[in-house]
Amino acid sequence: MAVRHPPVLETLRHSAVVLGGGMNDYDALLRMVGDRPYVLLGEASHGTHEFYAMRAEITRRLIGEHGFDAVAVEADWPDAYRLNRYVRGTGDASIDDAFGDFQRFPQWMWRNQVVRAFIDWLHDHNAGLRSASRAGFYGLDLYSLYRSADAVIDYLEHVDPDQATAARRLYVALDHVRDPQAYGYETAMGIRPCCRDEAAALLTDLVRKRAAYLSNDGPAAQDEQFFAERNAYVVLNAEHYYRAMFGGRTNTWNLRDAHMMNTLLSLRRHLQASGRAGRIVVWAHNSHLGDARATQMGERGEWNVGQLMREQLGAGQALLVGFTTYTGHVTAARDWDAPAERRWVRPARKDSCEHLLYSTHLDRFFLSLHDEAVSDALAAPMLERAIGVIYRPETELGSHYFKASLSEQFDAVFHLDETTAVEPFERTELWARHEPPDTYPFGL
Repeated sequence: MAVRHPPVLETLRHSAVVLGGGMNDYDALLRMVGDRPYVLLGEASHGTHEFYAMRAEITRRLIGEHGFDAVAVEADWPDAYRLNRYVRGTGDASIDDAFGDFQRFPQWMWRNQVVRAFIDWLHDHNAGLRSASRAGFYGLDLYSLYRSADAVIDYLEHVDPDQATAARRLYVALDHVRDPQAYGYETAMGIRPCCRDEAAALLTDLVRKRAAYLSNDGPAAQDEQFFAERNAYVVLNAEHYYRAMFGGRTNTWNLRDAHMMNTLLSLRRHLQASGRAGRIVVWAHNSHLGDARATQMGERGEWNVGQLMREQLGAGQALLVGFTTYTGHVTAARDWDAPAERRWVRPARKDSCEHLLYSTHLDRFFLSLHDEAVSDALAAPMLERAIGVIYRPETELGSHYFKASLSEQFDAVFHLDETTAVEPFERTELWARHEPPDTYPFGL
């Protein structure tokens, strides 16, 4: 007798595209891209091998077959720009050197073997192309307060030494202990003055003098001016962010995602002004790229990049793609600044969307949420798991789950029943001793 499944599972099984490990696994997704300038590829954790590998393969095809010419990732702007120079043939001669600026915790997010292989591929792909056709690699984040300030000064030293001297004076308020959180606390408490006005003035001057700085115009000069301008934006917004850290989480979350959105829009304008297509693939966590209005985040007054994309550009401009997993292993730390470990991801809760997708028994598959039947089946809010760089299974419900309507959050989703940990450059003995499943706590 044939096994009968509940209607929701029947719908999902009927509509799913099962992944077989071949090149056609992503055909259905690529058909959804159309002429959209943005494809947002999420992840349910910052340490899962398959999420990185799948995003890399999809991105190769978007670049090679669909004319995408930029990858923007949840990384600091100056760190990623060093990789950008490398893949575009204007920076380090060595790929290992090009990764050298990723020193801030969590290093494994970008210093891992999958990203290394992708950067190697992108460098080789670009090698046979003229400069205007080479794809780039960019960061979206704003944590690099001091490195970005230094980068602005370094740029001005080459184009306007007098302004570089002025920049040092303007940024002097930042340089007390070179600890951004200490700066944020001391300025929020009134212990020291903030330098927001000075940072804004420097950015204004940098933009105002662009034409003069680019008198010897060329693609490389335009790129370096843009790099400096975005670093000045980072200083401005990071200064605000670190002060707001002491005023509530919603403020800092919204500031950060608004900065990422602004960076994406500015990057597209820059690419198009440089004669490039300006089509961008984004790699970031599901919590940044799925529409926050469909989640508990929105109920808390938080927005994110996915929501801002849909609101500001319209639903047809960005494709929002989520990734989920039921169990496996993940590279994560037990606490902030703690060592990377290969942790066992506990099987998803029975009242979660991950468990529902696991219950199809299809193992690995793709779902278009534009399919009306699938959208209806996944419309009701369910728990959804989010693992960042820290994993705390002992408090998993409170630490890692939130309510979301999957079909309103994303345009499409990839589900994998079991996943593995991404391999960091630095394979420590602690990481090699992966956490075995038999430590599963009873009563979770």
